[in-house]
Amino acid sequence: MKLATLFTEPDALAMRRTMGRFLTGVAVVTTRSNDGGLHGMTINSLTSISLEPPILMISLNFGTRTGDALLESGKFAISILGAKQESVARRFAVRGGERFDGGEFDVAGSGLPVIRGALSQADCEVVNQYDIGDHQVFFGQVTGCRDRDGQGLAFNAGKFGSFKDFGHQELPWIF
Repeated sequence: MKLATLFTEPDALAMRRTMGRFLTGVAVVTTRSNDGGLHGMTINSLTSISLEPPILMISLNFGTRTGDALLESGKFAISILGAKQESVARRFAVRGGERFDGGEFDVAGSGLPVIRGALSQADCEVVNQYDIGDHQVFFGQVTGCRDRDGQGLAFNAGKFGSFKDFGHQELPWIF
């Protein structure tokens, strides 16, 4: 079998471009530091690990204020954004600034803010944390969650968009 193109060394830029082709959803993770300060950031590294018990995994770059606060508090909340919430994703994606000023939030059972109008929200307690590569990986047991119907905000190749439904029947849950 002949390869059409050659593989390249996986430096940071090549990895960003390669994995940027993987269509993901967009979420905001929030937490509170021990001094009471609120912290949050936009992520797309979120996955469900287990249904029983319900466990989510998030991955954050080292050195983020949100990651440091999450290490202190041991809890986080997730808001999975809807297609019309690109401005929220952008506000929580920039470094610095007051991300919580002027936003509309609800409060999860843990007392952490969640994005009002988000498609799904989950309140989590950290059950495990690992340092791997240039990231901190957190596993959180879901202590409460809720969802609503709607179209999710998508991220692909550095751009926001939405999922195109081809009109197929919904697949039954296989797990």
